[in-house]
Amino acid sequence: MRIVLADLDGTDGFVSKDTVAGGFGSRFIPFSRVTRVIYYMKRRYHEMPSMQMAYLAAIASTAGHEVLWTRDEFIDGDVAIVLSSLVDFRHEIAWADAMRTRGVRVGFIGLAASKIPDIFAEHADFVIMGEPESAMRRLVQGEKLSGLCESEPIENLNTLPFPRWDLVLDGYRQRSLSFSARAVGGGFPLQTSRGCREFCTYCPHRILAGYRSRSIQSVINELEQLCDRFRRPQVKFRDPVFTEDRDRCLAICDEIQARGLDLRFECETRLDRVDTDLLDKMYKAGLRVLSFGVESVSAESLSRVGRRPVPEAHQRSLVEYCRRRGILTAAFYILGLLDDDWTSISATIDFACDLGSTLAQFKLLTPYPGTPFWKQVEPLVYEKDWQKFDGFTPTFKHPNLTATELKFLLGAAYTHFYMRPSYLANYLKIHNTHVRQVIGKMDDKVIALHAHYEIQHMSRPVTC
Repeated sequence: MRIVLADLDGTDGFVSKDTVAGGFGSRFIPFSRVTRVIYYMKRRYHEMPSMQMAYLAAIASTAGHEVLWTRDEFIDGDVAIVLSSLVDFRHEIAWADAMRTRGVRVGFIGLAASKIPDIFAEHADFVIMGEPESAMRRLVQGEKLSGLCESEPIENLNTLPFPRWDLVLDGYRQRSLSFSARAVGGGFPLQTSRGCREFCTYCPHRILAGYRSRSIQSVINELEQLCDRFRRPQVKFRDPVFTEDRDRCLAICDEIQARGLDLRFECETRLDRVDTDLLDKMYKAGLRVLSFGVESVSAESLSRVGRRPVPEAHQRSLVEYCRRRGILTAAFYILGLLDDDWTSISATIDFACDLGSTLAQFKLLTPYPGTPFWKQVEPLVYEKDWQKFDGFTPTFKHPNLTATELKFLLGAAYTHFYMRPSYLANYLKIHNTHVRQVIGKMDDKVIALHAHYEIQHMSRPVTC
């Protein structure tokens, strides 16, 4: 059987799919001078290949089938599997319609197809609902999938073959730069576990299946295979909380060093699941980028959405330690929690600047179908276009802020964070006390300029 795997190029802006927003995806369209720079950096450093497609390629090839991969080209085959998203679904269903007119059977996979199958069903011969590997195994064994197909989660992740990057990358190369912790062209995504043990009501990472983890041996064998095929690969661990099990994380780092694997990696975690000794061990094993959610400076707001707050002192201590250790830090923030107002969002922006992570990403709170938060605010959702559930567009009636205010505050967050002299100092790892004092005074002048602009456009500054 000739199987076409389609991870389609996103249209309009920078589109991320696969495991981003749990699989619903995100779209970043620049809306200011600062965000145009952020857009350029995302395209350069965040273009990850699809891990789901690489797994399906491995399953199909192991069963003896021919595997073809496309980013947009129409390729003749017996069946085509399309990676779904919310943010680019119209492009995906149009491509599927065109393939079906060529006589190719088409199926959709992914979180969007699993949770909102109706928008894909009329454009496909089958829609796989759930983690796709079980249904894919049935397909390659000769079963003709049709309609809505339930796919049970893989309980033992060690039974999965390693992703076949050679079949879904089409000459992909990543290029490391001496001054950058991230490789140009992104990196190789890898999961040591699936699901999440946290209970954040807005997060889609935990709504498809429960938490399971791979054996350390399986993880290290996959890393070793990557090192054999690619020079010093950049690995992006896609576990929502990579350091959830401290002992397991230490064991993975020990094995990386014991086997002499030459790689660099980044991971996402919670800062209350990290300490300096663990960071030292991870750095020696190849950690160069640590991502984590701060979300809001308000512990009360976080508690109301099921997220356990992390003490500010601990966050500040670890970010400073990472800076001195040479580990790039990327902090995530959510603006527009239900009890947010202009003052609270200003406080969060101020905290983001003061915390001083190397990078920061700001998004608007988005209700995703299937999450507890969706059930809570569904009556307030006014946006009917699923493609606008992209993480950067207001989609529901906020109790305290208009859509215009939310979008303005989002832009202000990026401007305040990235248009500071101290941001550049952090990025360039400048630690000299005297120089930092001078830069701090320059920050004050820049903040005053921001306030002047904000008063002109919204009659009030973004200040605490």
